[in-house]
Amino acid sequence: MTHVSLQELTKVYPGATAPALDRLSLEIASGELTALLGPSGCGKTTTMKMIAGLLPVSSGEINFDGKSILREKPENRNVVMVFQNYLLFPYMSVADNIGFGLKMRKLPKDEIARRVAEILALVRLPDLGARKPKELSGGQQQRVALARALIVQPRVLLLDEPLSNLDAHLRFEMRDLIRNLQQEMGITTIFVTHDQEEAVVLADRIALILDGRLKQYDSAEAFYRRPIDEATARFFGSHNFVGGAVSDGAFDSPLGRIVLPNGIADGPGKLTFRPENLRIGPAAESENRLTATVLSKIYLGTQTRLRVQVGDEVIEVLANPNDATEIAEGETAPISLPAPALWVVR
Repeated sequence: MTHVSLQELTKVYPGATAPALDRLSLEIASGELTALLGPSGCGKTTTMKMIAGLLPVSSGEINFDGKSILREKPENRNVVMVFQNYLLFPYMSVADNIGFGLKMRKLPKDEIARRVAEILALVRLPDLGARKPKELSGGQQQRVALARALIVQPRVLLLDEPLSNLDAHLRFEMRDLIRNLQQEMGITTIFVTHDQEEAVVLADRIALILDGRLKQYDSAEAFYRRPIDEATARFFGSHNFVGGAVSDGAFDSPLGRIVLPNGIADGPGKLTFRPENLRIGPAAESENRLTATVLSKIYLGTQTRLRVQVGDEVIEVLANPNDATEIAEGETAPISLPAPALWVVR
């Protein structure tokens, strides 16, 4: 297992007016699975390519277990990167694709065969070693690419949008497989994704990168409950923001005086609360209880989305369908903002 340290890592492409990656610093513990999350062009893949040695670093440092790897050639870093388009050798069998790295290391044929059989069982393809990549489904090809990376037991495994080419039902299956294999083998893993749900499900910690800069590096729960700013909260699906100021444990705003959880410092800011954490209709609690006018109501199956107005503020609510059954557009309904679900961004 390998501890990865990125210190002020920066990449400026020739002719660019701004860095593609601007002073990124991360400490990734040994055996940890970290997500680099953000929209296209934010610097995620650039980061991975610099770790792998596929791109030169403009400035900053990359350390493995306290030692710089910047002067190491890519082939000497013991880092494996799995690309989203798999890059399997079409003329080789599945077994030969998986064992290719071991063959390059000149391991005995019988040992290669044994280890290939073991890894095929781990990725749940025990009987497909003789097939060619074109005979496999997209999900099976992704498993082969993952097996080829894992069999060489790299110090660091890099996954670039590993699930982007898969259908929805296969993504769920591959999430579980990647997480289980990573935990079983204990390989420090970094993966790139633009999918917030994917990052939440897979990662021990998430590094949110926007416009080349690190916004927040934390557990998934922290992004939902304690986002660092409005941009971070919005990226994670919060749509409700109300301006005002904190004083003496409450938030003074157009909604009135709203009781907050303990520990929020006084001063101006924006009150934020996730749509799914509000209570409306029969489920409304007494704490921070308000009266709302229902502007729209959409049934989504497992949830009902409502847009409601309190004074001049429009708020989005995701309610249990049973709680929203008797609520009609144009009518008023009680709504509550439970204090534990509230946060203030500055």
